[in-house]
Amino acid sequence: MLETPWRSFKTATWLGWQIESNWTQPLLFALYSIVKPLAVAGILVVLYGLVTGGNFSSPMFAYMYLGNAFYTYVGAVMTGMAYAAAEDRERYQTLRSIYVAPVDIRFYLAGRGVARFVTASVTVAITIAVGIIFFHLPIRFWAVRWPLFLITLATGVVMLAMMGLMLSGFALLLPETSWSVGEGVAGALYLFSGAIFPIDVLPRVLRPIGFAMPITYWLELLRRSLMGSAPGIETFPRLSDLDLLGILVSLTLLLSAAALFIFHSCDNMARERGLIDRTSGH
Repeated sequence: MLETPWRSFKTATWLGWQIESNWTQPLLFALYSIVKPLAVAGILVVLYGLVTGGNFSSPMFAYMYLGNAFYTYVGAVMTGMAYAAAEDRERYQTLRSIYVAPVDIRFYLAGRGVARFVTASVTVAITIAVGIIFFHLPIRFWAVRWPLFLITLATGVVMLAMMGLMLSGFALLLPETSWSVGEGVAGALYLFSGAIFPIDVLPRVLRPIGFAMPITYWLELLRRSLMGSAPGIETFPRLSDLDLLGILVSLTLLLSAAALFIFHSCDNMARERGLIDRTSGH
């Protein structure tokens, strides 16, 4: 019974990795994987340095730097899954073939997202390593709470995959704008999730948006697991790690149920309207 989902997931993961890494020579791809995160982190560091006068020892810098680093997963997994639906339909024009093959489309899209997760992990690791070496982030590997970190990261992957599945459903219904669905949502969530500044900075009327998002609790737990508590910087100072993990898991379960329902509904509408194999030329 699980053979088709597992085969779909495994094949899609392999295919996604080939698409991500097979566009150039291995050496150039490795160089690109190193230079890209350094360039992105460099922009953030320069802007922060100009605003604060180079106060990189402030807990706020570590808060912002780690939040930005881990937010890479959001763009990779969530946006990658929505982009995969658009790419297979518009660029490769293989989506219709996938639908008639003995493939579970949900696990296929999840596999494409996992492939993006692997490449994003390289980016995240390099970004954090640069932060530790050159900007002295307060991370000590012997003090990292690895069980909390791994559980949080794994839960986050499921959460982002469910968000990506939801956006993939919307992408199926929006042939002409499907390319930008994931990027648009990821950009909006960047402002409300506490990735680079605490939610308290937001106007009071907008704060509930951040508190309702599982990404907010995910990023907070990742920071805590790596560098402990930073006085005055924590988004939820009154909540323990276990409280945050419970909220994250609960929101992820609710999100999963909603995502499966929404994707099923969008998938049915796309089939009925003949949008599975319709290309827009974009």
